[in-house]
Amino acid sequence: MDYFPTMKTSHCILIVDDDDDVLTSARLLLKQHYTKVHTCSDPTQINTILSKLQPDLVLLDMNFTRGVNDGKEGLYWLKRIKEVAAETQVILMTAYGEVELAVEAIKNGAFDFVLKPWTNEKLIATASNALKLGSQSKKVAQLEQTKTNLEENLGLKDEDLISKSPAMKSIMDTISKVSPTDANILLLGENGTGKSVLAMTIHRLSRRKSNPFITVDLGALNENLFESELFGHQKGSFTDAKSDKPGRFEVSNEGSIFLDEIGNLSPSLQAKLLTVVQNRRVTRIGENRERQIDVRLISATNMPIQEMVGTGKFRQDLLYRINTVEIEVPPLRNRKEDIPILANRFLKRFARKYHKGDLYFSEEALDRLIDYHWPGNIRELEHCIERAVIMTDDLEIKSFGLQLSESNGAQPSGLNLEEMEKHLVNKALEKYKGNISRAAADLGLTRAALYRRMEKYDL
Repeated sequence: MDYFPTMKTSHCILIVDDDDDVLTSARLLLKQHYTKVHTCSDPTQINTILSKLQPDLVLLDMNFTRGVNDGKEGLYWLKRIKEVAAETQVILMTAYGEVELAVEAIKNGAFDFVLKPWTNEKLIATASNALKLGSQSKKVAQLEQTKTNLEENLGLKDEDLISKSPAMKSIMDTISKVSPTDANILLLGENGTGKSVLAMTIHRLSRRKSNPFITVDLGALNENLFESELFGHQKGSFTDAKSDKPGRFEVSNEGSIFLDEIGNLSPSLQAKLLTVVQNRRVTRIGENRERQIDVRLISATNMPIQEMVGTGKFRQDLLYRINTVEIEVPPLRNRKEDIPILANRFLKRFARKYHKGDLYFSEEALDRLIDYHWPGNIRELEHCIERAVIMTDDLEIKSFGLQLSESNGAQPSGLNLEEMEKHLVNKALEKYKGNISRAAADLGLTRAALYRRMEKYDL
């Protein structure tokens, strides 16, 4: 009796057998311990039922044709189940318990093999163990996918939020209050202000901290791949769909998903996202069934999103869904107390990365960092420190080693084209407070072209 679940669980179980008495007795037994138990007497209906119910476990008879007892039908349907739903566990049932058949079934993906007539304790114990293994396998697959996604998203920094700035105090107070809840949060602010680090901090302070944190850069996501990346796809649903793939929402189930640059979504994609956020269900491309999701939504943008609602460029109903709590992140120039802290953290990181020893800043260098305007915010500071670490031959980072413009934004006096271009890009970023789309439009550039120039000039 130790194997019996102490209370009903929400697992879904499907029993497939051509004997109505077997279906009834198995269903009545399992229904005492699991909330969702379904039966099927015709194995040709398995694919349809799998798509509709998405069971965690299938109890499958080995023989369906009268007079045939070789178990080949069970092996055939086992393979079909694993092809359609690889995550589903399968227990085979037969009155003919040849060891060779059991070994072959397990080699083909069955969890275990039970003989008819079964003992109730044995069947419940086997089902319980199969479901435990299924949950563990899903968790491992989910964590592996999470790790891959985190590695792909270079904007995510696995680091703690640090600040001594009064401008950040109210924000940190708000974060401490809302993080333990499941409220959807919208982070606003210029590019490079650390919105991704704030999002990670919110996740770490939440009750979901042991579950996945998935980040998606919507600004860099090709519109044609939007549904596949966020909602997933079925094998063969389009040319490059060579295997089943869960979307980012599925992977982040029971955790948090961070949608960066949400203001860049087109109206059609906003509508698709709204449906998922409202219903908390996703449908993979190529499938007909919906999958329930439980995620905490954190979004961010550097766009004037309230203005965009007024001009019809952003859906008001979607904004209501994503900004239960709205947090405006200040630019680095308004939190100068944090510059030495951040600079020293970056210095230690890059000194370790480039094997440069115990580097430190001169007093003049720190003063220069504090006085600089930082139109590119924390991201620009990070690039500045990395460059200085690479270029230095000494342990002390001096002011000139930072390679910051002495004019700090003044009009260049010469006619050097690169200096003029850098100045114009810098001014546009300042004018629009880091809003890439508006700065690019003012300069007559595409977003990609502006990003290239920002990288070229370390802005």
